[in-house]
Order: sequence, then structure tokens, then C-alpha cells
Amino acid sequence: MRSVVLRPVIAVALAAALTGCWFSERVEEFGGPTMGSSYSIKYVRGSGGPDPQTLQRETEAILAEVDQQMSTYRDDSVLSIFNRAPAGSCMPVPAPMLVLVRAGEELAAASEGAFDLTLEPLLNLWGFGPQARVERVPSAEQLAEARRHTGHQHLRIEGQHLCKDVNLQVDLNSIAAGYTVDRIAAHLGERGIGSYLVDVTGELKAAGRKPDGQPWRIAIEAPRDDQRVAQRVLELDGYGISTSGDYRNYFEEAGIRYSHTLDPRTGAPIRHKLASVTVADRSTLRADGLSTLLMVLGPERGLAYAEQAGIAAFFVTRDGEGFVTQTTAAFEQLFAAGEEQ
Repeated sequence: MRSVVLRPVIAVALAAALTGCWFSERVEEFGGPTMGSSYSIKYVRGSGGPDPQTLQRETEAILAEVDQQMSTYRDDSVLSIFNRAPAGSCMPVPAPMLVLVRAGEELAAASEGAFDLTLEPLLNLWGFGPQARVERVPSAEQLAEARRHTGHQHLRIEGQHLCKDVNLQVDLNSIAAGYTVDRIAAHLGERGIGSYLVDVTGELKAAGRKPDGQPWRIAIEAPRDDQRVAQRVLELDGYGISTSGDYRNYFEEAGIRYSHTLDPRTGAPIRHKLASVTVADRSTLRADGLSTLLMVLGPERGLAYAEQAGIAAFFVTRDGEGFVTQTTAAFEQLFAAGEEQ
């Protein structure tokens, strides 16, 4: 494990600017809005490779499918229909949704409940969910009532059906973007594209090299609201990157800061000093889920968990007026210290 005391920093993955090289191959790019945010695709196009307009249509078909299945913000999505179903019911759902639920169950079991896909009633109660009314601290009675309708142990898969034992609501937002990145990357591979950088709402994956032989680079960003400053630059090839943090989505009441990241074991926002976690993994879905899981566990337990599990992770912890960064051995092995900026 490696620790460094720095000026305030926080880990956010951003795509670095491309160099404008022109060979027999060239970098193409396109993007647009998605999931309340945006997406962008950069890829190396060789002779006879698919044009950006075609790939954009195919990519947006994937994005539309994910949205129609998993959105918690549209009433007609498959997930919203399931969430309105009564306790004790089962419903056939598309295979991708089952993939995400199984991934969530694995993360929940591995972390003793620090990860949970059934927190939507609590997110709404605290003001962070799709049905939220106001950001506020709920009463003990309200919190207890919402917790009666949560718990991954009440969600199960039977064949191609998703079932719930209590009147719970599933929220896949903690892993859906990572899954979508993997879906798009797989599609690019099927289209014969071996070099790309995919970004969906800040979840990233890159593979191959640019026409000039340089790797794709992304930046871990300093925690500033006024401007974006790269604190560390990473070279990616075959890995996904996900960052979770409490620095942009929160509210304050009576001088206390309440993060949008909830601890499933308490039903309340996390209260430790961990500001953000960045995770690298060959599966962007897994990186997405792990960054949330480690964020819940906090600086000490999260770092110990990541080290034991061999997770490549970058932690940023508040320390007075500044921040301390810590990295796991797996992170340092994956990203040489010489890449620091």
C-alpha cells in the first residue's frame, strides 16, 4: 500500500484530450445525452471500418434498450413496472436485468451487506431517489418504515423471473452504467474495432492504441468545483474505470453534510471521511459496483477489503483542510508510478 499527503484531490475519471495524428487509420468520435448525463465514443477506424454515423445508431440502440429496461425515471421501464408490483410477486424480465441482479447479489454477499440494489425507498426518503420530494433528514419512524421495504435477501431469481418477498423497489443505477460500457465495448469488438475509449456517464473503458502507437489516457481529477485539474494520468488497455464520491451529490442540514451514498446496513448516508474511490477492473460493471461498495466501507475497512481482494483502487480521504490519497498494491502494479502528473 502506498500513501501520499496532497493538496485537496478527489478521484474522477475523465478522458484526456486526443492527439491529432493522421495515418492510414484515424480516430473517429461521436456522443450525445444519455441517462441524465452524456456518453462519448472514440475509436480507431481502419480502411473499410464502420463509419461514425452507423456506429452511433447502433450504440444509441444499446443505450435505449438499457434505458427502457432499467431506468427508474420512466414509468414504462421494465424495472419501474417490477417496482410497482406487489410483495410476493414474480415477473419475467430481460436477461440483462438478471445479469445485473446476480452481480449485485455477489457484491452484497462478498461485503456482508455493504452493497444493496434495493435501496430506492431509502434514497427517496433522503431526497436522492427518483421519487424524492425534498432533501431532508427523516425521522426515526420514517427510516424504520423505509427499511422494512429494503434488503437484498428479499429479492430472488427464479428461472427468467425476478421475484420479491416484500414490497421493495430495485435501483440498478450503481452498476447499470458500467454494464452499459461493457455492452458497447463488446459491440465494438464484434464490429472489428480493437482500439476504443468508451465513456458512459463517467464510467470508462479503453482498449488498444491510437494510430500513433500511444495508449488511451484518462485523468483522475482534483476535487474542485471551479475547474478541472488532472491529478494523475492513467494509461488504459482492456480495463474499465469507475469513481464513486460524495463531493457532488449531497445536502447539508444543521451544519452536517449528508451524502447520497447510503450504507445499506444503517439506512443512512455514510459519515466517514472517505471522499472518493476509483476502481479499475477488466469488467466495468464490477468496477462500478466495487467503487460504491468501497465507498460504503470507508477508508480503513475499504482499503483493507480492497487489499485482501486484490482490487486495484485509489482512495481519497479528507484530512483536515486537505486530502490524503492511498492506493492498493494492485493499483500500483497496474499503473506504474511514473504515470503520475
